[in-house]
Amino acid sequence: MIVSTDPATGAELARFTPHTAAEVDAALDRAVAAQREWRVRPITERVELLRAIARVLRDGKEKYARLITAEMGKPVTEAEAEIEKCAITCEHYAEHAPDYLADRPVSSNATESAVVYDPLGVVLAIMPWNYPFWQFFRFAAPALAAGNGAILKHANNVPQCALAVEEVVREAGAPDGLFRTLLAEVPVVADLIADDRIAAVTLTGSTEVGAIVAAQAGAALKKQVLELGGSDPFIVLADADLAAAAATAVRARFINNGQSCVNGKRFLVEEAVADEFAEAFTAAAAALRIGDPADPATEIGPMARANLRDALHDQVQRTVQAGATVRTGGAPVDGPGFFYQPTVLDHVRPGMAAFAEETFGPVAAIVRVRDAEEALTLANQTEFGLGAALWTRDLDRAREFARRIDAGAVFVNGLVASDARLPFGGIKKSGYGRELGAEGIREFVNVKTLWIGPVKP
Repeated sequence: MIVSTDPATGAELARFTPHTAAEVDAALDRAVAAQREWRVRPITERVELLRAIARVLRDGKEKYARLITAEMGKPVTEAEAEIEKCAITCEHYAEHAPDYLADRPVSSNATESAVVYDPLGVVLAIMPWNYPFWQFFRFAAPALAAGNGAILKHANNVPQCALAVEEVVREAGAPDGLFRTLLAEVPVVADLIADDRIAAVTLTGSTEVGAIVAAQAGAALKKQVLELGGSDPFIVLADADLAAAAATAVRARFINNGQSCVNGKRFLVEEAVADEFAEAFTAAAAALRIGDPADPATEIGPMARANLRDALHDQVQRTVQAGATVRTGGAPVDGPGFFYQPTVLDHVRPGMAAFAEETFGPVAAIVRVRDAEEALTLANQTEFGLGAALWTRDLDRAREFARRIDAGAVFVNGLVASDARLPFGGIKKSGYGRELGAEGIREFVNVKTLWIGPVKP
């Protein structure tokens, strides 16, 4: 049984019976049949579906946002922003997909030669709970525009969001069967990956699950895109605008209740300004309003599940036992629901839990460094490589410094965030492949060489 629980109260919201093997089989057959027809439609026609999806999302923004809030605890104002971001991304690909996928003429010994982009087929999307609409649509918008079909296996603590996503695509007028949500237990995933009707796999999730999915997809020789964990450095050099850096740091760490792969997590601050930064950052973190995520004034809601809160608290305790200090927070919130106090740990060093592990919740680790070179060394001293932020007024130095940071994205003097116009993804144990931008739409296509003779004299 798949159960939906309100993380703000711990109360059960709904329960669902997983789809049967026969229902899964039928959904795959329909997806393959629908995709065969969809792929031959002109791209100018396919992108109209994306425009329709954007309209449906905006028309239902309040309803869908409150569903996100109810199932995973995101503050409702952030949930509304998530829905809007999905709509913007659909509109981006509606406008730009024809150019991203246009045939690319190449001069060769042929009379005519080009690179063309054909869809792969039906893609299995294994998606997490922390951005239950965004994670799907940032994959689906380019994948559908490219002519693919999709099957969604969502996290089992957001089944209502998973079904609502299917509702959005259906109401937008997608061909019957082209996209389907499957409610399924984890063991079914391996069978889906191995099924010949699935052409490729995309996963957003933990590094541990990514390794499992990569092995399963690799055994089936299927293309994968993996967006996995992160322990992003947020580097503050001595010449930074400290007020702006501290204010942005609070957003970077505590947005979505701190539950994002690309949150800033390790705050590497030059010693000369560390006290000033830590004081400003701590004051702002301590002032965040914790409460009912359905209240628009709430800034910090509950964590998504009790076990996640327990794991986070264990990381905090182990970090403090190793010598770090608690500036604010440091404990679960008494009462119903899965709330955790916004927490700032100071004097964190390599080897401590909050430095070495991904902290997936409202906990920030301040790491004091001698200089920029030590900041760079510690920024790269991680198994992850998703995003990074760098704060300095010296932009020439920043350009050189950013090249030396091991990450899929480096943001200078700004908040690390995904953007439909730019590729997004990681290196090392943060995964591989890219979503968004032109690179993202080309992940789930056959990059085909077209050669037309005769050979030129």
